[in-house]
Amino acid sequence: MTTKHEIRLACLDMAGTTVADDGLVLAAFAAALDTLRVTGEADRARMTTYVVDTMGESKITVFRALFQGDEEAAQEGNAAFESAYSQRISLTRALPGAVETFQRLRADGVKVALTTGFARPTVDALLEHLGWNGLVDLSLTPGDVGGLGRPHPDMILAAAERLGVEDLAAVAVAGDTVSDIRSGLAAGASIVAGVLTGAHGRSALAEAGATSVLDHVAEFPALLGKH
Repeated sequence: MTTKHEIRLACLDMAGTTVADDGLVLAAFAAALDTLRVTGEADRARMTTYVVDTMGESKITVFRALFQGDEEAAQEGNAAFESAYSQRISLTRALPGAVETFQRLRADGVKVALTTGFARPTVDALLEHLGWNGLVDLSLTPGDVGGLGRPHPDMILAAAERLGVEDLAAVAVAGDTVSDIRSGLAAGASIVAGVLTGAHGRSALAEAGATSVLDHVAEFPALLGKH
């Protein structure tokens, strides 16, 4: 069995896991659809459902899936999404226990990496707004790892490499979406926890293969100690 002393790296998602979402992602997506002049109710409902189902994935990947074959529309939609979310960053806040989780993990000798489907400028603005620069060891976006976001394991693998963790079983992952769970499992992390403060519910996270499902991220450090 693994103990918390053997876990050397924690990879945590941002929106919905450590950052309160409060519908901001969907509001930014709606603004992007306005920019793209998608006005039909049926089309907007279908696209919104897809966005919810694929929460946690790279946003440009999502837009490419929605506008297959139209790279210009995908890029325009992604840019509009990032712009709309950036305009709402002042509304974001840390979820209860997030900062304490970072502090406890690092006090236990565990490196902390934040991973996300947002673009780098949005992440930098979020970290600045939340005052998290210096609280974590690393943040990674899909663009930082060649464009492969979740459910690919690339961000987790890159975090392990950059922070000097060779044994992927020494990695623990936490996220609120099915794509977070799939990414952690694909990376070979020994702990892949779902968190119920974001997009997907207990059954979806469990069915995706979560090793545990937590009510909130504040439970995560204790989970590492029990594993």
